[in-house]
Amino acid sequence: MLLLEASKLFSQLGPHELNNLRRIAPERTFDSGQEIFKEGDSGDGVYVVKEGLVEISILVGPKARHVFSQIGPGDIFGEMAVLEDKSRSACALATQATTVYFIPREEMLKLIERSPAFALVLLREISQRLREFNRHYLREVLQTERLAIVGRFAGSIVHDLKNPLNIIGLTAEMAGMERATPEMRQQAQAGIRKQVDRISDMIGEILEFTQGSQGAFVLAPMDYEAFIQELVEELRPEVALKSATLELPGSLPKVKLRLNPKRLRRVFHNLIHNATDAMPDGGKISLRIHPTRTEVVTEIQDSGPGIAPEIADHLFEAFATHGKAHGTGLGLSICKRIIEDHHGWISARSEPGQGAVFSFGLPLVATGG
Repeated sequence: MLLLEASKLFSQLGPHELNNLRRIAPERTFDSGQEIFKEGDSGDGVYVVKEGLVEISILVGPKARHVFSQIGPGDIFGEMAVLEDKSRSACALATQATTVYFIPREEMLKLIERSPAFALVLLREISQRLREFNRHYLREVLQTERLAIVGRFAGSIVHDLKNPLNIIGLTAEMAGMERATPEMRQQAQAGIRKQVDRISDMIGEILEFTQGSQGAFVLAPMDYEAFIQELVEELRPEVALKSATLELPGSLPKVKLRLNPKRLRRVFHNLIHNATDAMPDGGKISLRIHPTRTEVVTEIQDSGPGIAPEIADHLFEAFATHGKAHGTGLGLSICKRIIEDHHGWISARSEPGQGAVFSFGLPLVATGG
């Protein structure tokens, strides 16, 4: 139990003011669970808790309440509506048997006018209350955002895993058929192993991106023609599952590039799967390779609707996404990081009536390199 004069808020008042305060501040009692005031009520006065506990909450939905403060003995509540001369913006509920001192609005304003010291203490109390509310609000917002990001990540991972898991399922089913030959089963085993490795690589990329660490990144001279041919053979069955075709028009240049094949393969998987997502009814994907004097430019073009103007300037930003039921927009950010780790560049454009074109350039290996 706390006497009115023992509250830190009234510690600056002299004996005369304290006597007046005791006279104008009657006690009110509330049972546990009883409402003291609710949103929209008149700001008719200020409350100081003598004993018990008061919960301050606000409506965040038609039936949902969010508790942002608990008021104990010696603490004041209901002051904002009094000072602003507005109706209550929150609800006060006694969470246990509670006794309060009630100071009518007119008397509270007179007290503030008569005692600058009291006004300063009240101002500090309000400032501290607002700071605490801001900290609490920021924690809630950050936690909500974290949960939203986790949910988006989970959706993205599930979406990305569907393709290799579908291939594993179909391959295992074919390998288990009675008429499957030993050679077919061996090929199925190799195919399943490749998809398991791909899943592992995908998860590793996501973890690496979220942890902000590039880890070991080794580039070695490789025959780009052989790399592309192997990759196309790997991707064509997956593309076919989406009723699309992957075409490789023209001849491939016989050049060497410094590559990390596992990481660069992820770029092709991301871009080509994005292309199939953009063509739900099927379509054509063209893979073109253009060598220049200093680099090799790779272009991946689809026959979909093209890049939405509202997302065009943000394609390679983390979490930027548009028009997809799944995904966080992380895939293109990973592509950008991988290409830049290869000392290259990546860009995107839309061809009117011809879908989207993603291009990236990789430097040629220097003579003798």
